[in-house]
Amino acid sequence: MSRLTGGDPSLLRRINSAVVLHALRGAGSPTLTDLTRITGLSRPTVEGVVEGLFEAGLVVEALPDESEARRQGRPARRFRFRAEAGHLLGVEIGPHRVSALLSGLDGRVTGAGSRTVSETADADERLDQVRAVIADLLRRTGVARSSLRAVGVGSPGIVEADGTVRLGTALPGWTGLALGERLRRSFRCPVLVENDANAAAVAEHWKGAATESDDIVFVLAGLSPGAGSLIGGRLHRGFGGAAGEIGALHLLGRDVTPEHLLSTTGTPLEPLDEQAVAVVFAKARQGDAEAQAAVERFLQRLVHDVAALALALDPELVVVGGWAAGLDGVLEPLREELARYCLRPPRVTLSLLGEAAVATGALRLALDHVEEDLFAVESAVTARR
Repeated sequence: MSRLTGGDPSLLRRINSAVVLHALRGAGSPTLTDLTRITGLSRPTVEGVVEGLFEAGLVVEALPDESEARRQGRPARRFRFRAEAGHLLGVEIGPHRVSALLSGLDGRVTGAGSRTVSETADADERLDQVRAVIADLLRRTGVARSSLRAVGVGSPGIVEADGTVRLGTALPGWTGLALGERLRRSFRCPVLVENDANAAAVAEHWKGAATESDDIVFVLAGLSPGAGSLIGGRLHRGFGGAAGEIGALHLLGRDVTPEHLLSTTGTPLEPLDEQAVAVVFAKARQGDAEAQAAVERFLQRLVHDVAALALALDPELVVVGGWAAGLDGVLEPLREELARYCLRPPRVTLSLLGEAAVATGALRLALDHVEEDLFAVESAVTARR
């Protein structure tokens, strides 16, 4: 698991190791002949690399194919990437729940857990729940904490590079919280903290509705919507991590907040009261005129917020997630209004990952970090120059 570095005198061997390991992870259980063909390296080079990966615990010999043995006698040795050599965690910290996903080094989810948290819970209580979810997940799956190689975390708010939440109004006590530092005390591996909408955008590109698009906007819809975007397949965070904070657009000359727009009583809704929001949408479906007007106001604001981002970034695809994704009437108005406002309207679709999007994206961030150690050949060559 050591990182490729330009100062290593055996740089060429280490580059070859990364190439062979990458081929092993993507090829199932190849033979040495298969690896030679896939990588273009000589057989002696491949044999030497595989031996080293054996010693590092990253490769094991795969069980022989019985049908192959019957046809050809003694079958050629096959090898596989040892995904169980380490584990990764993807964690979501939200207003109403915390959740975690566990995977091996291949990113395949092997366990999950979640707990309900009060929207009024302070930072200490919420973090205690995060630790409890992770401890329970590791216990149930039989994974040692020392086996963790990286932990990704998705959180509301503007998150700085070191994991500090510079501004986080969605959770009590979140602004200024050294979230990364607090969580790192519980692990012996890197902890990477990212904004929740950014993490969800990464997830949809990895396993969701945007697997075939590299220029996307993910909208985490709610009373205070947020958005994450990928440009050319790379997460766009902005200079200070505040890119996509479309929930603040109402400050630009529009005094009415989303909480007022969706109210049918004149009293603004609580930003985290999802049940109250669901009631308004349900009444609108039942024909309540005031509720229908409130929903229309809300949808128009959401459309304008998303259109502003679409005009700036020109994405191929807009993916809508969050609680509003499960409510009728969001998708079609968004398509229609974006067609009116945008010079080149993007495609619009719902999230395929639903409530798992943020934790899945956090898991992908952890996997990205580990892959930089395993496969970062390009950075190694650059460092050598």
